[in-house]
Amino acid sequence: MLTMQDALARLTAYWTDQGCLVVQPMNTEVGAGTLNPATFLRVLGPEPWRVVYVEPSVRPDDSRYGENPNRLQTHTQVQVILKPDPGNPQELYLGSLTALGIDVAAHDVRFVEDNWASPALGAWGLGWEVWLDGLEITQFTYFQQAGGLNLEPPSVEITYGIERIIMALQGVTHFKDIEYAEGVSYGEVFGQAEYEMSRYYLDDADVATNRRLLELYAAEAQRLIDEGLPIPAHTYVLKCSQAFNVLDSRGAVSTADRAAEFARMRRLAGDVARLWMARRDELGHPLGVVSPLPPAAAFEAATAGEAPRTLVFEVGTEEMPPSEARAAVEQVRRELTERLGGTRLAHGDVRVHATPRRLIAVVADVAAREPDHERTVKGPKTGAPEKAVAGFARSQGVPVESLETAELNGVPHLVVRKHEAGRAAPAVLADVLAKVTGSLRSAKNMRWNDPQLAFTRPIRWLVALWGDEIVPLAVSSLLAGRDTRVLRTAAQPAVSVASAETFMETLAINGIVANADDRRELIVTGAQDLVWDSGRIDVAGEAALIDQITYLVEQPTPLLGTFDEKYLELPAAVLTTVMRKHQRYLPVRDADGTLLPMFVTVANGPVDVERVRSGNEAVLRARYEDAAFFYRADRKLPLAAMRDKLQRLTFTDKLGSMADRAARIAALSLSLREPSATLERAAQLVKFDLGSQLVTEMTSLAGVMARDYALHAGETPAVAQAVYEAELPRSAGDDLPASVPGALLSLADRLDLLAGLAATVGLPTGSSDPFAVRRAVLGLIAVHRAHPDLAGIDLTAALAAAGALQPVEVPAAVLADAGDFLAKRLEQVLVEEGHPVDRVRAVLPHAGRPSFADLLLAQLGRLITDPRFLALAEAIQRARRIVPDGTPAGYDPALLKEPAEVALHETVQTVRRELPADADLSRLTAVAGRLTDPVNAFFDEVFVMADDPALRAARLGLLATVRDLGAGLLDWPQLRL
Repeated sequence: MLTMQDALARLTAYWTDQGCLVVQPMNTEVGAGTLNPATFLRVLGPEPWRVVYVEPSVRPDDSRYGENPNRLQTHTQVQVILKPDPGNPQELYLGSLTALGIDVAAHDVRFVEDNWASPALGAWGLGWEVWLDGLEITQFTYFQQAGGLNLEPPSVEITYGIERIIMALQGVTHFKDIEYAEGVSYGEVFGQAEYEMSRYYLDDADVATNRRLLELYAAEAQRLIDEGLPIPAHTYVLKCSQAFNVLDSRGAVSTADRAAEFARMRRLAGDVARLWMARRDELGHPLGVVSPLPPAAAFEAATAGEAPRTLVFEVGTEEMPPSEARAAVEQVRRELTERLGGTRLAHGDVRVHATPRRLIAVVADVAAREPDHERTVKGPKTGAPEKAVAGFARSQGVPVESLETAELNGVPHLVVRKHEAGRAAPAVLADVLAKVTGSLRSAKNMRWNDPQLAFTRPIRWLVALWGDEIVPLAVSSLLAGRDTRVLRTAAQPAVSVASAETFMETLAINGIVANADDRRELIVTGAQDLVWDSGRIDVAGEAALIDQITYLVEQPTPLLGTFDEKYLELPAAVLTTVMRKHQRYLPVRDADGTLLPMFVTVANGPVDVERVRSGNEAVLRARYEDAAFFYRADRKLPLAAMRDKLQRLTFTDKLGSMADRAARIAALSLSLREPSATLERAAQLVKFDLGSQLVTEMTSLAGVMARDYALHAGETPAVAQAVYEAELPRSAGDDLPASVPGALLSLADRLDLLAGLAATVGLPTGSSDPFAVRRAVLGLIAVHRAHPDLAGIDLTAALAAAGALQPVEVPAAVLADAGDFLAKRLEQVLVEEGHPVDRVRAVLPHAGRPSFADLLLAQLGRLITDPRFLALAEAIQRARRIVPDGTPAGYDPALLKEPAEVALHETVQTVRRELPADADLSRLTAVAGRLTDPVNAFFDEVFVMADDPALRAARLGLLATVRDLGAGLLDWPQLRL
């Protein structure tokens, strides 16, 4: 059996053979190997650096007294830094697993998107979690920034979680049972330290002492920075971090403290980083300077044939995030179509496919060459000075006598006509494909060892074939060829493609399913076949997860796993959240929708089925043990104790803690209408479950666990339901609150978020919406529309009330902008539902009351064919058109003498008496419909713009009164009748 000690030795030896130095762990506590100066400082600047070291990583908040089988306050990392990126870091990493005795061809090893950031260090990078049969064993990151500084060149960081790897390889279920060395267990070596340090961090650490230490360490770090000593300064920044983490584990960090300390550590870390860079520059970079990769040299294209051929263009990458792969399909299709359209090269349809590791464009019937073309070069106007004419001829390389005259836009000009021979397809395509490759972008781009390219993940190879000819494509350091890459575990990971026409077949023969629809079908049918005799997969309900899995694998291999039925005692939402979010497993249900103790996982490519099944079952068992541990611990706590923990959770630095936010939501919900006893109690509890361990681990369970814990604590079902519904809807199409107390809490939650964030970070623009404000506003609209009994609540007025509760000023202009934002979202929703745009815009004055806007739209839909309504609308519009803007609705009836104007006056007075203040369109039509004939008679018989100013004002005031009869209901000018 591979012991942990052996594993540490093997990894160190393997990376030493790859040219890494071996250094020692940091001599003060660090939360991760990243913080060791061998990483944090050495990734800065232009010097090359390869290192491997073991780092005990101390995380006080993960203290569990040694009781949790998978959670330790001190765990062991092996840290590797490769600077610059060697070009094949994933392959090197897989070699390290082989060095540990892991058969990567038998296991399911996958790179799953995980982007890393440390705000306190001003550091971030993009990369993956590496999964071994569903178990996260490594963090793999391309560092992009550290200390707030861009990294040139970027470094590759590989961080192994040793305890996890060894538990999987040894088949043990508790870290204490790991065989650390032959005959010696991990628990025997470290069990006492794990318990005692947990005691210290959670119970015994003196808060006052650690506060003093924090201040002393910060002051010393600053003094050392001022002295120009980056290495000791960094040591004291690390001590600051540890002191802060101890205080945090003791529950002694307030919202304001957290924001202030993060800002201070970020500033100190940035100062250290800049100082280190300056010192290395002064020393002349003793380790040398990384040279950028040289640009690839394009070769001459072979002579093209004469017949049209297929074009295949493959951009080979390291594993793209699923959302980015889907987006890149459309991006490549658009770019390639537009750029081919800018040439004279005839071609057929453009089809684009994506897998995790490749983007493929296939273009049918690409002509062998462009047709010849005569280009007219415009010169000066005829009759221009001789110097100008001679200069133009000289610039075009022709004698003056050869200039011709042509009329351009009706003006005669001198021109040169140039014959341009059409270029061969390979030459044209090389230009087009280079621009397509260079234009690739994603929501978050990264850099690697290529000096020019940037994309969601590194681009490692290009295939460009027109028929059986290689397109002479060179992009930065990459040169296109005919070799593609298939599964990394294949006997031949790279294969040569004979021609563009055989490219897709070559991939298929080697197990790559390039078409996403085909992969999805294999996943769905394979999963259903596995469970057909015992359960079912909810394909519609799991559509989003299936779509994600489709872009996580290139060759889907569904496997059926099981888990112990005892875990079904946990809430179903806990089980499915673990399966979906953490593991990307498909839950299995019976015919009634009840969960069964089974799941389907989808491996990538051929694997040892039993080994991979067993590994995934062990991972899920550990996840469920964690969840059960948290669930039991949470249910021992009183609800008030959980709610008290909200003081330690920051909402935003300017808007306070989650406790502050919960208090604002409670106060606002109670003010929206006369509260019931259920609402009063639910308001006291709203968001309390954010203080639970289980929701801290799985935030998507907020509300779900609130209901469970509230019922367990003896709250009424109505109160428990209301605190659950306060979180609804969580996404588009989600359930909406069914109860009025739940709806009121939901409205208050979203109003608080909108008012606070609008005032502090601004409303979202473009595609950026980090706080999901759009989703909150759409939820606000959906909840109001779902509860006609809440139609009396004006969201615009409620937004102002929410603004008044914020800890920051919310100016009237901000509230107005937020109201406009709400109105635009409502307009978008209603138009997408199929309502005519003019009617939607006509009801938008009621954007603050979406359910009333719904009522008016429904009435408009019926009344639009009612002659009485159409005639009334025309009468109102006619009055509106003739009355100048700003004319008040008022007049002296004594001045009206003409029979038609008197009749209109009398009818108006009758209508005003009978029309209720809260009239809707149906009531307006019924009561005011009698106005139509008097209005028409008035216009036929009365001259409005009389010479007498008083009479003219009276007649305009009468029409203004007609104009305003329905003014509060619709924006009448928007209607197109």
